[in-house]
Amino acid sequence: MSMHPRHPASGPSEDPWERTTAPLPSEANPSWMGHVEPGNYRPAPGHQGGPVGAVVPPQVQGAVPGSRRSRSGLLVLTLGGSALAFLSLFLVVPFLLSATGTAGFLVGFVASLLPLSVVLLAVHIIDKWEPEPKRLLYFAFTWGSAVSIAVTLLIQPFFVVAFQFSDQADLQTYMATVQAPIVEEFAKSLGLLILLLLARKHFDGPVDGVVFAFTIAGGFAFTENILYFGRAIAESADPASSFAQVFFLRGVMSPFAHAIFTGTTGLIMGYAARRWHTGASVAAFLVGLLPAMFLHNRWNSMGQGFLVDYILVQVPIFFLAVGGIVLLRVAEKRLTRQRLLEYSAAGWFTPAEVELLGTVGGRRTALKWAAGYGRRQHMKEFLKAATQLANTRQRILSGRDVSLHQAEERQQLQRILALRAAVTG
Repeated sequence: MSMHPRHPASGPSEDPWERTTAPLPSEANPSWMGHVEPGNYRPAPGHQGGPVGAVVPPQVQGAVPGSRRSRSGLLVLTLGGSALAFLSLFLVVPFLLSATGTAGFLVGFVASLLPLSVVLLAVHIIDKWEPEPKRLLYFAFTWGSAVSIAVTLLIQPFFVVAFQFSDQADLQTYMATVQAPIVEEFAKSLGLLILLLLARKHFDGPVDGVVFAFTIAGGFAFTENILYFGRAIAESADPASSFAQVFFLRGVMSPFAHAIFTGTTGLIMGYAARRWHTGASVAAFLVGLLPAMFLHNRWNSMGQGFLVDYILVQVPIFFLAVGGIVLLRVAEKRLTRQRLLEYSAAGWFTPAEVELLGTVGGRRTALKWAAGYGRRQHMKEFLKAATQLANTRQRILSGRDVSLHQAEERQQLQRILALRAAVTG
């Protein structure tokens, strides 16, 4: 397997990162996800056949501007998220114990791990092409399972005070169909907004938005399930039967309910983050709340005709969500392949290598080949680096913070050659 860049014909030396304009190739937009405006397009920097040090201007070698800021952003999210989650437990845990009792809490906790595992497995599958940093996924989960629950508990009393109901049934309906969709979706999606503001480098597309949203929603549903499962045991004269009914409803029939609600917000925010600047992306947070709240309201509004509504409305919504995620994955792969082809045209990869790096079958073949030489881990890092490089190029072509992303591109191209050497031995 060739792992060496082809070299363009020799010619006058020039700065390969100098801003140049070029016509927008017809294949530059392989899907709706990676749309590039003609005025933002520029060729990939050329590989001149020498070591990368000769290609990269000396004044920009070394630390990449913004990389320290990116690491500090991850650190702030990790530490800040952990602190908020820890403080939230002082509110969340007593609330759960008071509603479920110790036995109900323990049973609910264990039972809630099952639907959580299903959601996290889906996150792993969706995130497999371009895995997000584990620290960000940790933040997302702790936000959903602790912080968003605490925010909900703090805000929801204001909804009760604001509206007076003489009938308990009307109050319960109001809390389920108005308060819960508004407060819970706001609390969950607030974590998405924080990720967008502090980890923009990693939150730059619809797939990222769905991954983070599913993780947050999975954490929220996990804690909420502890409440419902535990309360079914604590408050029923027939705990086993009540628990089985609630578990079937929430753990079997609807493990992805919260994920689909919040996933619509993450999708809209991710699409906005790819196309526009931070201000418009923040506005997308508010817009993205609307479909999430609507879907949440429709779910909680199902009453005596629950089974009919579930089959005719909720099941089609679920399959529509699955189809949408599949389309997102396909678009993401096409975008990666196209951007790598542009680096191939500049001499960094051969076309055959792009097929290995930019397709599922090619990656499987590459990993199998590398495993035969004891270099599977090196190949995995090479595949990940190539995907990150393609995403960096997409950010460059978006026209946002171009010089910052070009500096990141320089460092990534250096790493690509180093990883290439490790793979080939």
